[in-house]
Amino acid sequence: MDAKTVAAHWEGNADAWTKYSRAGYDRYRDALNTPAFLAMLPPVAGLNGLDLGCGEGTNTRAVAELGAKMTGLDIAPTFLRHARETEAEDPRGIDYVLGDGLGLGFEDGRFHFVTAFMSMMDMSDQAAVLAEVRRVLKPGGFLQFSILHPCFVPPKRRNIRDAQGEPVAVEIADYFRETDGEVESWLFSSIPEAERQGQKPFTVPRFHRTLSSWVSMIVGAGLTIEAFGEPMASPEQAAAEPVVADTRVAPIFLHIRARKPVDERSTSGPA
Repeated sequence: MDAKTVAAHWEGNADAWTKYSRAGYDRYRDALNTPAFLAMLPPVAGLNGLDLGCGEGTNTRAVAELGAKMTGLDIAPTFLRHARETEAEDPRGIDYVLGDGLGLGFEDGRFHFVTAFMSMMDMSDQAAVLAEVRRVLKPGGFLQFSILHPCFVPPKRRNIRDAQGEPVAVEIADYFRETDGEVESWLFSSIPEAERQGQKPFTVPRFHRTLSSWVSMIVGAGLTIEAFGEPMASPEQAAAEPVVADTRVAPIFLHIRARKPVDERSTSGPA
């Protein structure tokens, strides 16, 4: 699947995704994934950052609130419209631009860091995106991104629950089957049933890669991996937000931070 087709899917999702995520129905994001991502993020105050695949801008704003000067980039114009409307109403100094990770329209060494919240897995050529990220990073700059965990959320995954409905195990399959835009249809599970009636599901092209493929692509782009994170809900979080309780059985998300070497001679990646 090419980037144009990917963009069409996300443009079709954008209005409903914005509506329901801002209404608080993306509980995995709000209760666990984003807080864990921000806790792992190095200090960014005073730095120039790019949020790659920014969507409607909620996570971009969260990073800006840490003191960074942010640029948000997305492939879907409707997402950017929502993000810009929020910026106009409550400014955080964020610039939002339409673009594609396969060809970032910025000069070399523009940013101190790049974030990508749950967007890299939805891009058709992650190796090319990583090379572009490395290009726009300053020497010593870092990329931090989150994805569905390749090992525990491959193309086929099923929660196994006990008689009380509590998650106790995960069944997975097709880990080694890397996909090229296989479209999944779903809605946030927290949306009330009455609201789900008549709502068109999101259509999300998926580009699953194994963990070894991700590591090879990151290293091949000339970046050095320095941190992994696998968010797990605490007992208190699981009790307060039952939807995230399955992350106590096996992780759903993987967070990765990788850095561009300060000395260009210290890497064999592309210049």
